[in-house]
Amino acid sequence: MALPDTVPATGRDPDRHVSAPGILGRLVGAMVTRRRWVFGVWLIALVALGSAAPSVFTSLAGAGWQANGSESVQVRELAQQHFGGNSSAAVQVVVHSDTASIDDPAMQQTLTEVAAVFDADARFGDIVEPAPGMTISPDGHTGILIAGANASTDDMVKAVDDVKAELTALSSDGIEVYPTGSSALWSDFNKANHDAMIQAELFSWPLTLAIMVLAFGSLVAAGLPLLLTVAGLVASAGGLVLLNQVTPISVWAMNFAMMFALALGIDYALFIVSRFRDALRNADPRSAVTETMDTAGKAVLLSGLTVLVSLSAVLLVPAPAVRTMAVGIMLAVTFVLIATMTLLPATLGALGTKVNAASLPYAKRQQHRSPKFAAWGELLHKHPWPFAVISVGVLIALALPVLGLKVAMPSIAVVPEDAPVRQGYELVQAQFGDGAPGALQIIVPSSDAAATATAASNIDGVSMVTPPQPAADGSNYALLQALPAVDPSDETMDTILGDLRAQLPESALVGGAPAENLDLQQALNDYLPLVIGIILVLGFLLLLVALQAPLIAILGTAVSLLSTAAAFGVAKLIFQDGHGASLLGFTPQGFLDGWGPVFFFAMIFAIAMDYTVFLLATAKEHYEKTGDPKTAQVDGLAHSGRVIFAAAAVMVAVFFTFALSDPLPPKEMGIILGVAVLLDAFLIRLILLPVLLRLTGHAAWWSPAWLRKVLPSISFSH
Repeated sequence: MALPDTVPATGRDPDRHVSAPGILGRLVGAMVTRRRWVFGVWLIALVALGSAAPSVFTSLAGAGWQANGSESVQVRELAQQHFGGNSSAAVQVVVHSDTASIDDPAMQQTLTEVAAVFDADARFGDIVEPAPGMTISPDGHTGILIAGANASTDDMVKAVDDVKAELTALSSDGIEVYPTGSSALWSDFNKANHDAMIQAELFSWPLTLAIMVLAFGSLVAAGLPLLLTVAGLVASAGGLVLLNQVTPISVWAMNFAMMFALALGIDYALFIVSRFRDALRNADPRSAVTETMDTAGKAVLLSGLTVLVSLSAVLLVPAPAVRTMAVGIMLAVTFVLIATMTLLPATLGALGTKVNAASLPYAKRQQHRSPKFAAWGELLHKHPWPFAVISVGVLIALALPVLGLKVAMPSIAVVPEDAPVRQGYELVQAQFGDGAPGALQIIVPSSDAAATATAASNIDGVSMVTPPQPAADGSNYALLQALPAVDPSDETMDTILGDLRAQLPESALVGGAPAENLDLQQALNDYLPLVIGIILVLGFLLLLVALQAPLIAILGTAVSLLSTAAAFGVAKLIFQDGHGASLLGFTPQGFLDGWGPVFFFAMIFAIAMDYTVFLLATAKEHYEKTGDPKTAQVDGLAHSGRVIFAAAAVMVAVFFTFALSDPLPPKEMGIILGVAVLLDAFLIRLILLPVLLRLTGHAAWWSPAWLRKVLPSISFSH
C-alpha cells in the first residue's frame, strides 16, 4: 500500500532526478581538468602554512583551564594586580634538605640562586621568601619561595617551561629544588601529554598503513589516505600557529587535531578511493571522479559538516582550553575536508588506473560490492529481531553504569611520578599537611579583613588561615590564605568552598587553584545539557537535509546517542571503578576527568554520525535507483560495509595506541574513543541500523510533500 505524499514507487522524484553531473561533480570535474592549478595552490598553501607548523607545540598556549567570569578568576586577576602577582598562577619553589635547616648557609645560598632565576625574567613578579609559621615547615627543613605571576596564565606556563630545568639543576649536596604550583603543574602536564601523543602517533602510523594495504590491496591506493592526512595536518598546524597570534590557543588543540586529522582523513579517503576504483571499471578517470564525488563525495561533505556542527556546540562552554580544543579539531577537519574535496579528486584524476598499482594478488578479485557484506545484509533481512534485541541489549547493559558516573578536574596523579611538580607537591603535603598544595585565596576589602579571618577559621575543613596581607600597591584590599585539611582533589573541597562563600562577608571573594578547578567543573556541568541538546538537534537536522527522510533521520540520531552512552558506561567501569586498571597501567582517580563528558560527547557523536551518513547515504542511493527498501538495506551494506569496517579498524587502532601512554588523560581519551568506535561501527552501523532499515521498509525513506519542497534537493544516485 502506498504511503501518502511520498515519492513514486521507483523511489525517484521525477521533478528532481537528473542524469547529468551535480554541482559537486561538475566542480570536481573542473578540478581534474585543471589539476595542475589545484596542485600548485595546495603546494603554495602547504609551504606557507608548513613554515609555521614546526613551532606549533612551542608557540601554543599552555593554560586556559578556567571558567571565564567566575569568582575564582576574579580573585586571580585581583591578586595579580594588587598583590605582586601572588595568585594561583604564581610559582612555588620547594627547597628541602633532610639534614640542613632553612637557616643553614647552603640552604640560604640555594634560595638566593632561586630568586636570581626569577629576578632575571620579567614575567615573574614579587618574590616572597619563606616565612616562619607559613611557608617554613615545622621541622625547619623545608621552605617555599613564591615568585609572583607578572603575565597571563598562558605566559606563566611558558615561563616555567623556560626556567624549570635551571631551577631543578640547583639541587645539590642533599638539597632538593622542585618548582610546583598551578603554572608548574600545567607545564609538566602538557609536556607529558605531548610526549605521549607523539609516541602514540608514531606507533599508529605503521599500523594504519598496514590496515590500509589490507583494506585496499594496493600500496598506491593505501598511500592516498595518508597523503591526505599529512596535508591536513600540516595545514592545520600552521593555521593554529597563525590563529594563536590573534587569540591564545591551547596546545591540547594540536594534540586532538593530530588524532582527528589522522582518523577522519583516512575515513574520508577510504570512502572516496574505494568508490573511485569501482567507478573506474566502467568509465574514464575524469568521469569516474565525477561519479565518485556526486555520490560518495556528497556523503563525505555532509559527514564533515556534521562533525563541524557537533564540535561547534562545545564553543558555548566558557573555558578557553575547552573552546580552543574544539577549534583545533574543527580546523583540522576543515583542512582535511577541503583536501578531500580538491586535492584527492585531482590526484585520483591524475593517477587514473595507476591507483591500483602495486596491488596484492587478492585485490584483483576484490569488488566494491562485497559478497560477504551482501550475505550479511541478507541474514539481517531474514532475521531482524534477534539481532536487534541482542545489539540493543548489549548497548543498554553497557550504558547503565553511566548513571553512576562521577566527574572532577584531574588530580596530581595524572602527572608522572618523576615530574618535578609532583615531587614538590608530595613534599609540601608531607611537610605542611594534605591541603597545603591547594591553598584557597580570599580577597576582601581591608575593613572586612578581620571579620573574614575569624569566619574562615570557623569553617569545617579549614585547618589554618593566614593573617591578612595588605595590598602591595596600597589599594584597599587584603589577601588571606585558607588551608584546607584535605587534599585539593578530595570531593569535600566542594563543600569547604561552598561554606566559605556562603559564610564569609559578602565583600569577600574566594579563589585559588582548587576553586578554579571547582568553578570550571561547575561550568562544564551547567553547560553539558545545553551542549548535548544542541548537538542532537543539529545532528538530526543535518541528517534530515542529507536524507530527506524524517524517520531514518530520527533513528540515526537516536542510535548514535545510544552508542555514545554505552561508551561512557564503559569509561565509568574502567576509569572510575578501576576495572582493568592494572592491565592498562594506571591508578584510578575515582572519577572521570571533568572535561570528558562535554568534549568526548561531541567527539563520539561526531564520529558516530560520520558512519551513519556513510551507511545511510549509500542505502539511499540504492533506494533512489530502485525504490526497493530491501535493495537499499542489502546493497547499502554491501557497498559501504567493507569501508566502514576498515575505517573503524583504523580509528580503533589509532585511538587505542593512546591507551599505551603513561599520562591518564590521553589514556582516557584513547580508550573512550576507541570503545565508542568499536561499539558504534559493529553494533550500530553493521547490525542495528540495517535492521532498522529492514523493519521500517518504505517508511524509512518516506517524506511529506511539504518537507520535500522546503528542503534543498540532494540526491545520491548518479
